[in-house]
Amino acid sequence: MHFTLYVGCPVRAFGQICGNLRRKVCSQRAQFRWRSTSYPAPLLTARPTRALIDEPISIEAHHLPSHRPITVRAHMTSEDGDLWEALSHYHTDAQGAINLMRDASVGGSYVGCEPMGLFWALQPALGGRKGLRLRKRDVETPYSVNLSLLDGHVNPEDNRGKGSGEGQELAAVVVDRYYMAPGVRRIEVRQNGVVGTMFLPPGPGPFPAVLDLWGMGGGLVEYRSALFASHGLVSFALAYFGHKDIPGPPNRINVGDSYFRAAFQLLQDHPQVCEDRIALMGLSFGVFLSLRIASQLSVHPRCVVGINGPLGSFNKFASEDGLKESFEENQKHWSYDEEGYVSFKEVSSPRIVPSENYVQVENMCCPLLFIVGEDDMSCTAQENADEIKKRLQAAGKSHLFNRLSYPGAGHLIEPPYAPNARVSLWTTRPKKVMTIWGGNLAQHAAAQEDSWQRIQKFLECHLRGERVMTS
Repeated sequence: MHFTLYVGCPVRAFGQICGNLRRKVCSQRAQFRWRSTSYPAPLLTARPTRALIDEPISIEAHHLPSHRPITVRAHMTSEDGDLWEALSHYHTDAQGAINLMRDASVGGSYVGCEPMGLFWALQPALGGRKGLRLRKRDVETPYSVNLSLLDGHVNPEDNRGKGSGEGQELAAVVVDRYYMAPGVRRIEVRQNGVVGTMFLPPGPGPFPAVLDLWGMGGGLVEYRSALFASHGLVSFALAYFGHKDIPGPPNRINVGDSYFRAAFQLLQDHPQVCEDRIALMGLSFGVFLSLRIASQLSVHPRCVVGINGPLGSFNKFASEDGLKESFEENQKHWSYDEEGYVSFKEVSSPRIVPSENYVQVENMCCPLLFIVGEDDMSCTAQENADEIKKRLQAAGKSHLFNRLSYPGAGHLIEPPYAPNARVSLWTTRPKKVMTIWGGNLAQHAAAQEDSWQRIQKFLECHLRGERVMTS
């Protein structure tokens, strides 16, 4: 600081100069003190920001006022252009921070300490289309989820950013979530009439493998197979119904035993596959097919995983010509709720399906992990599990049967952290039909997380360990 000596200045004038100087110095000191005690900008972090879909993500916020209401919002646009979002409400701690691995949400899309709640609680945004189900079609691209920190406790219907300032965005970060890990190869298969997609892990192999079968929604569903390959298994997602490259009417299964035998053989013959270490994986009608392949087609899988599927089918399965009936011809067993939504639950009931249409499960020679959602509204999964267990016990093979049962879980038990659709659009032809899958959001999410870990352990045990056989 510099001082100037004023020579010949009157005493009063000199006093005014000194007063002005003191005020200037005090002002500078006050400004320095304000700057030194100001808060850094609010910060929202997600670790990692690039992750597999089943990998937990740690979300934290810092540099906020202490004990303040804060909302964390997740939103993304699906491949169909629909907006999905979830909101969770928190109070910052004494240090002005929140940590989703530690802190409980007090409102919004879910309550409680749910570190991945912002992902499994995603639902179509208010005013969006009804009957949506979030399913990844292009597995080579990620879901990009935008996470943001909002001031106050905000709900979807709130008019954000107006009035008191509640809902103002304070910080943001983007998380990319993948089904395919780096190095996984996706190969389309159109060979010997077999239609599907094979996923190969990085490296030369050979690897254990999974033949992956979905249900009567038809088409070719790849995302579970991509994730299996990301965890070191060759996985073959197989189409068998409702696909443009499979000849015949699109609403009927036009393939039979020879098709599934050929698909298993194709996987077995692949140079990067351990030919004696192949599992079958089925969801819904895919369970029926997996049990049939393992029991009646003279192939030898190491193990089978089934999720909410039937032991029998109304459709008569032909050895060469496919099914003689379409699924839609069994409408006398459909039921409807007060909103007109359809449930297919009774179509799979062992009390109704003719016994001659059951899979000969007593012929199985490999372990079976059967997963049940107790709120399944599309299949009588518990009754089918009981029937399978009874038949294996009668054949002296009860040691092959392993059941996981989840209260509050619905039909569509998928890899973890994917949002559940309790109801979704089934078809638009000849009229729009909405179907009930069941499942309560938080309980279904817990079932997906736990069952996925157990599926991986089951496959690890039986595909990399010694084969379990029975006479």
